[in-house]
Amino acid sequence: MHNELGRNDYCWCGSQMKYKKCHAAFDDKIRFYQEQGCTVPTRDLIKTPEQVKGIRESAKINIAVLDYIAKNIRAGLTTEDIDQLVYEKTTELGGEPAQLGYHGFPKSVCTSINDQICHGIPSEKVTLCEGDIINVDASTIYKGYFSDSSRMFCIGNVDKEKEKLVRVVRECIECGLQEVKPWGFLGDMGQAVHEHAVKNGYSVVKDIGGHGVGLEFHEDPWVGFVSKRKTEMLMVPGMIFTIEPMVNMGTDEIKLDEKNGWTVYTADGKPSAQWEVMVLITEEGYEILAY
Repeated sequence: MHNELGRNDYCWCGSQMKYKKCHAAFDDKIRFYQEQGCTVPTRDLIKTPEQVKGIRESAKINIAVLDYIAKNIRAGLTTEDIDQLVYEKTTELGGEPAQLGYHGFPKSVCTSINDQICHGIPSEKVTLCEGDIINVDASTIYKGYFSDSSRMFCIGNVDKEKEKLVRVVRECIECGLQEVKPWGFLGDMGQAVHEHAVKNGYSVVKDIGGHGVGLEFHEDPWVGFVSKRKTEMLMVPGMIFTIEPMVNMGTDEIKLDEKNGWTVYTADGKPSAQWEVMVLITEEGYEILAY
C-alpha cells in the first residue's frame, strides 16, 4: 500500500509521534480490508488534524455565505444578484469563491432553478419568480483550504409537489448520514439515499455525484447515490467528502446545455432538487463541516 515505516519512525501524518503509537494500527486495519478486495483510501485522502482545522475555518465561511443568502433571497432578485451577494460576502470574510474561474466557470456560485439539476450559471436575465425552487451551491477557498455545500430555497408560495421534492431530498441526506461511520462503506450511504428517494416516487441522478474535498476543490473519492451496501470506498477517520444527491421528480436522465457547456437539466423538464453537506469521518462517527 505504501512504503513501510519502522515502528519507531515518525508517523506519516505529521503528528511527530512514533508510528507505533499513532497510525500503525490504523494502517493495519486498512491493509486488512484491502486484502479482502475492498477499495480503500490512499494516505493523501486522510486529512491531518492541522489540515482539518484549516478546512473547518473555510467551511465556517461557506456556512456564513449561505446563511447570508438565506436572509436575502426572494422573488425579484436575479441570479446575477445572488452571484454578487456570494462574491461580496465571501471576500468580506477573507475567502475566495472556489467556483470562480474553475475550469473556466464564469461566476462565483451555481444557481440551479426548477429543472436545472446543477451548475446553473448566474445571469442578469434570470429573475426569481414566485413558486420557483433554486439550489444555491457555494464553495470557498480560505488560506488554501476548500469547502463546499449547497442549499435549496423555495421562493414564495411553492406548490405542494415541489415542496415535497425539496423536503424529501433533505430527508435523503439524513438517511445517508445514518450510514456514515468509520469502517463502513460509501455504498452503505448511497443505498440509503437512493432507497428513500425511490420510496417517495423520485429518481436519483446516476452520472453526477459527490466528491472528496479539502486540499483541492474536487478530490477522490467520487461519491455516488445509487450504490449498494458493502461497495465503494471504505470510510475511515480523516476522510472528508460531500453528500449531495440530485433527486428528480421524473426521469433520472439528464441533458447538458450545449451552449454554455455547464448547466445540466432534467431530460423531461420536470423539477430537480439537491442539498449538499460536507462531512468529516471521525473515530466516533462523522462531523458535518459545511451545510
